[in-house]
Formats: sequence, structure tokens, C-alpha cells
Amino acid sequence: MNAVRPIAVKLDQDTRDRLKRLADAKDRSTHWMLREAVAQFVDREEKREAFRQAGLQAWEAFQATGKHASHDEADAWLARLEAGDEAAVPECHD
Repeated sequence: MNAVRPIAVKLDQDTRDRLKRLADAKDRSTHWMLREAVAQFVDREEKREAFRQAGLQAWEAFQATGKHASHDEADAWLARLEAGDEAAVPECHD
């Protein structure tokens, strides 16, 4: 089991007051609200970083191979998906 360890966060009084009002409105503690906020932030930022890394890997693969799908090919594929049709991803080519 992971140990739970405290961490200090300094907040200005206005933010503290806003947090307290929200916690009271939700019948939650400010501690619970802060833990939830941090968990959601970390989840979101991990997903953003994974997306950024995938983009960098795709760029490196393109630079190494030159393989790509054209704008028109990608646009047509997305239009088919938007229309509700099943469509295979366009083949990459030189």
C-alpha cells in the first residue's frame, strides 16, 4: 500500500475563501476538494504529455521515412467518419 504523505500548498486568502465556499456547497472538506483537484490536474496533464509525446514520435517517424497521408486524404477520411461511415485510416505513402 502506498503511504499517504502530507504536502503544503500556499493559497492566497481569496482562493482559500472560494475553496471553502465550494466545499461547503458540496458538503465536502477543503482537504477532499484539494485532493480531487490535484488528482484531476495530474490525470489531465499526463494525458496531455502522452499526446505531446505521440506527436513528437510521429514527427520523428515522418522525418525518418517521409511516409504521410495528404491533407485531402485525411480530410476525406474524417468527413466519412463524421458522416457515421466506417472508414479505414488512409495508407501512408512517400
